Amino acid sequence: MFDVAVVGGGVVGCAVARRFTLQGARVVLLEKGADILSGASKGNSAILHTGFDAPAGSLELACMQAGYREYLEIRERLGLPLLESGAVVAAWSEEQHAKLAGIEVAAHANGVADVRLISRDEILAREPALSGAVLGGVLVPGEYLIDPWSAPLVYLLQALENGAEVRRNTEVLAGRFDGAWRLETSTGEVRAAYVINCAGLFGDVLDERLTGVRQFTIKPRKGQFVVFDKAAARHLRTILLPVPEERTKGIVLTPTVFGNLLVGPTAEEQESRDRADTDSATLRMLVDKAVEMLPALRDMPVTAIYAGIRPATEEKKYRVRHEVGQNYIVLGGIRSTGLTAALGLAQHAWGFCAGTYAAVAAPVWPQAPRLAEHCARDWQEVGYSEIICHCEMVTRREIEAAMEGALPATDWGGLKRRTRAGMGRCQGFYCNAALTALCAGRLHD
Repeated sequence: MFDVAVVGGGVVGCAVARRFTLQGARVVLLEKGADILSGASKGNSAILHTGFDAPAGSLELACMQAGYREYLEIRERLGLPLLESGAVVAAWSEEQHAKLAGIEVAAHANGVADVRLISRDEILAREPALSGAVLGGVLVPGEYLIDPWSAPLVYLLQALENGAEVRRNTEVLAGRFDGAWRLETSTGEVRAAYVINCAGLFGDVLDERLTGVRQFTIKPRKGQFVVFDKAAARHLRTILLPVPEERTKGIVLTPTVFGNLLVGPTAEEQESRDRADTDSATLRMLVDKAVEMLPALRDMPVTAIYAGIRPATEEKKYRVRHEVGQNYIVLGGIRSTGLTAALGLAQHAWGFCAGTYAAVAAPVWPQAPRLAEHCARDWQEVGYSEIICHCEMVTRREIEAAMEGALPATDWGGLKRRTRAGMGRCQGFYCNAALTALCAGRLHD
């Protein structure tokens, strides 16, 4: 009998499992995939947002800013990276330029006081490789870059090392509440006093399975990305944000903590919740858009392409609710801001149950994998044995560590997200044979 069953092993579910565990609850996280982060959370732009452009007075804004503060508070104890890049909302047309003053006013109303208008000359002094067609912008100094996979991984690791459990390959099929929850899963019954729905792209499906009604509907929104070679990183150090539209934040050109440049995402409505494919025409459009903003990318090789699916709903706002009589919490419709908001959403969910348990007195603080290019890496220390992936400088010691411990990788995607092996220039062409030998019999396809 668990106190809390968290359903969904994305960034929100991992953050919720951590928060409730540290507060003293006995937690189990149920993930239907072979590994965590196998849904929406595996594809994003890896930005820690200030909330400067979030809807005023919204739960999204409150959770983003709470999550932002907590990330900064805990990151050093968990070994999480932070690249202080800042961001510029850049205007490329007179129509966009006319909106900049309103963006500054809205940011100040949201409590982000250091946001300010900057001129074309200031932008080009900051980023000399940028196209001279830029007309002006809004500087957001507090927008930072983080590792999108190590953060949720270490959130869940901290939960596990302080008493939580995780069950992967475990899909929740049905549930019944009779003073406590009896969850029918693909691996057997799970009993819990509370259930927290963090099921992301399948949050509405789980809602219906547990309550008989879907109170929101997921409208999958695909975003395609292009990753430029590491050589591109020298041309841009600031996150370049578009003037947002009503439906989407638009296409971003940004450095990453892994030493690449990233452009995307698109915003494509589709029916499929699990098919994140790419197409050449859209990828060409993204490359052209990036070159238009940063001409130095014209002949720059592309290292990787990928797509993610965001769990948008029929409404723009987060779909969060607490069914008091059923001990049921829904954290649904968490779109592109979920990486930043996850810790804040976990705090918000805990607020529904505060005072119920006794907090862990001296929690264990595990360390996240060290994958950021601007931080010390494992290959720089003695005893790493050998380099397995030369593109990303991944050591044998890192591969072996990813296969062990409280939350070992169980499929190739999980291994890549824990180490970046196979994610560099050659996309695994040279290292896959060595990786296959090292991981023989230990990973699913």
